[in-house]
Amino acid sequence: MRKIEHIGIAVKNLEVSNLVFEKLFGTPAYKFEEVESEGVSTSFFMNGPNKIELLAATSPESPIAKFLEKKGEGIHHIAFDVEDIVSEIARLKGEGFIVLNEIPKKGADNKLVAFLHPKSTNGVLIELCQEIK
Repeated sequence: MRKIEHIGIAVKNLEVSNLVFEKLFGTPAYKFEEVESEGVSTSFFMNGPNKIELLAATSPESPIAKFLEKKGEGIHHIAFDVEDIVSEIARLKGEGFIVLNEIPKKGADNKLVAFLHPKSTNGVLIELCQEIK
């Protein structure tokens, strides 16, 4: 894991939340994307070298919809940039972490992603991200 790639925040209404974070950071979102496979719409903000991803459900069955129903709005995950996601998944699995998807999938922002179950990471959903080249 080379660095924190972004912090993901689950929101009920992306348009309303975009306005809140635009005021907070003093700049608009630089990217909007829908990830149909995950049932989510996203927007991305930069704050210095840090990236914030807002996530809103587009389907009541999506993981974000379930998260919002159970926990409400707030931090959903912390994502870490990795050089080789397949090797990192194998390493972490070998260390005893619960990997939610052992085969990386295409995520937002031109990334391959995989997740670690919060039960194995002290209650925090961890996302591994590798830039698609």
